Amino acid sequence: MRLQALDELEAAAERAFLTGRLEEAVTTWTRAHTEALGHGEVARAVREGFWAAFALLNNGDLARGGGWVDRSRHLLEEAGLDVVERGYVVYAAALRTVFEGDAAAAHERFGESLALGRRYADRQLTTLAQVGLGRCAIYLGRLADGVALLDEAMVAVDAQEVSPIAVGDTYCTVIEGCQEIYDLRRVLEWTTAFTAWCDEHPDLVLYRGHCLLHRAEIMQLRGEWQDAVEEAERACARLASLSGGPAVGAALYLRAELHRLRGEHRTAEVVYERAHDAGRDPQPGLALLRLGQGRTGAARAAIERALADSEDPVSRCRLLAAQVEIARAAGDPEQARGAAAELAAVAEELQAPYLRAQAAAATGAALLDLGDAAAAASTLRRAVRAWVELAAPYEAARARVLLASAYRLLGDEDGERLERVSAVRAFRALGAAPDLAALGAAPQGSLSSREVEVLRLVASGKSNRAVAEALVISEKTVARHLSNIFTKLDVASRSAATAYAYEHGIVGRG
Repeated sequence: MRLQALDELEAAAERAFLTGRLEEAVTTWTRAHTEALGHGEVARAVREGFWAAFALLNNGDLARGGGWVDRSRHLLEEAGLDVVERGYVVYAAALRTVFEGDAAAAHERFGESLALGRRYADRQLTTLAQVGLGRCAIYLGRLADGVALLDEAMVAVDAQEVSPIAVGDTYCTVIEGCQEIYDLRRVLEWTTAFTAWCDEHPDLVLYRGHCLLHRAEIMQLRGEWQDAVEEAERACARLASLSGGPAVGAALYLRAELHRLRGEHRTAEVVYERAHDAGRDPQPGLALLRLGQGRTGAARAAIERALADSEDPVSRCRLLAAQVEIARAAGDPEQARGAAAELAAVAEELQAPYLRAQAAAATGAALLDLGDAAAAASTLRRAVRAWVELAAPYEAARARVLLASAYRLLGDEDGERLERVSAVRAFRALGAAPDLAALGAAPQGSLSSREVEVLRLVASGKSNRAVAEALVISEKTVARHLSNIFTKLDVASRSAATAYAYEHGIVGRG
């Protein structure tokens, strides 16, 4: 009977955690811990304490979570127990260490917990430890080892060998790890699987906010900016309602980026500040915002400070492309070339297609400023091809603008015109107002990528229902998009919108 009561408490704590009631979950795990300890079941008490530590540490509460780690370790030492819970306590200690910023020490502890997981044939502990060890390996520059560990951990998730808490945590942590090394193929693959898992378990509120965030990040890359804004806003609301945590800062940063890219500078600034309050460094986005506001000195100081604080290659590569852009605006081609060279070296080390495309664009821009138009054109053509292959329309358009400049210097008028026209079309479809303004081009309605899709289908003669079926959205959403299209294009009917689509080449282009 006593065991049944403990089982019920543990199940209640897990339900509370997965439905986003963190404090209730910790309180219930604390009750279960006390009950188990009162009946002399030390190992069980340590297990309940571990989950309390796990919840608190992952929410950024290092003091309370760390207290549970130390208490659990002392209980095992005093009892002299050689049980699998030792491995869980070591894992929690490693988690605390990595959140404190010591990846090397955390790597060692995750390795110890992995060995204990294998020794006791505990699949859940093994999976959690593999993820922690893989992330630390990436931080320490051992990328191939890190990715291999993450992939192996996901096998247990696919095979449903771990609890829902471990499934959700593993998805989130693995996706974040792949994002850090710009492994977009894995990010997309695991985000798709994560979305399906969340859809199968609609009651698991905790991880749905993380899922929305990862979906929004992919939408941003794919040029679906309006949808990304809406998804990011839902992620912010969901995550904030669950007592915050680092993911809130990430969601706010994404929202700020989207506002900046659309030229909504004041809103972007406010949201960057909120991201900072939530613990997310607002760079390089805030520095690029300052550049867009004409405050080049402030932008340069901000990006140089951020780079000075970033020692590992993975952290630095997130900033280097922005430094190239800012250095070019400041009239410092040598600094731009140096940053582009460092980015290219990191891209080669990580073997990441995204970084290679980014490095090619940065290198081409630096060559352009140094007066080598032929080399710039060759490099920028490679960048455009890479961005197109990655289905990243905004980045491809920006590379096309640079390529058009190279062609102009080479006297290739047709090449310049074609690249410029392609870039303008992409910026208009995205709603990238600052980029259009820089080219002296009118927004012409600034339709989002999803609105362009809707307009293309409407112009081809499809009804709202047919459009909804084609895009896998509701008819209500189609009607909302059409209303926005009519407003942006200043037209009053489907026929007028169709005429616009034909006049501006929307119908028939890919």
